[in-house]
Amino acid sequence: MVLASIVSVQFGGALAATLIPTVGPAGAVALRLVIAAALLLSVARPSLRAHTRSGWATVVAFAIALGLMNLCFYEALARLPIGVTVTIEFLGPLMLSTVTSRRPRDFAAIIAAGCGVVLISGALTTPWSDLDLTGLALALAAGACWAAYIICSARTGQQFAQLDGLAISMLLSAIAVLPLGIAAAGSSLVGGTVLAKGLGIAVLSSVLPYSLELVALRRLAANVFGILLSLEPAVAAVAGLLVLGQHLSLHELVGMALVVGASIVVLGAGRRSTAPQGDPV
Repeated sequence: MVLASIVSVQFGGALAATLIPTVGPAGAVALRLVIAAALLLSVARPSLRAHTRSGWATVVAFAIALGLMNLCFYEALARLPIGVTVTIEFLGPLMLSTVTSRRPRDFAAIIAAGCGVVLISGALTTPWSDLDLTGLALALAAGACWAAYIICSARTGQQFAQLDGLAISMLLSAIAVLPLGIAAAGSSLVGGTVLAKGLGIAVLSSVLPYSLELVALRRLAANVFGILLSLEPAVAAVAGLLVLGQHLSLHELVGMALVVGASIVVLGAGRRSTAPQGDPV
């Protein structure tokens, strides 16, 4: 189930990359969030009443992290190969796990991951003027938002039953992002092919993987889940190759291997009682 979830998320990201040239990153994010919110609301049917002020503050923070994470990721996806984008983004949860664990070997792993990101960014082989610094910065920002998403997701899960908190946060995020999508894409958002891709992205990137992980985490140890989650950059590279025809160079593949290896060390050492959150983008 976890492997199916990882494949679903990354091929959903590759599908989103084919939609971005038509409606732009904001348009693609708006479609994904609106459709995913509609699907989640129909399933969860959360109550919008009887929530505390603290609960609403939590879901609003969750919605902000969710919206910014998706915007930054899709903006980076418009500039960088998906394998590069996901690998750099993965530094977010990796850093969060390292800071919270405080194990010496985890800090060594994060240094290795940093070296991997330097390799995959092309900083050692590409003239500084030719580097897509905006794309790299957006991928890093998406990683920071992913870390915030993990924190907000845990707090939301503590204050809301079932999928209620996620559904409400997704709705709030969709409402906030939709005007940006309309401004960027206009009437292109309601085209038949565009809507079909938007539905595919929402299902592949949100609904299906979350459902699979929710069931899998009831049966799977956290450390095993973390090791499987570490495969996401590699699966993203495969999705980029098969769907988008994106080829990574040798030094980019070496950099990716360093990040994946560091992730296995850090995320694979989790306790059975807790598990890192899967890729929400």
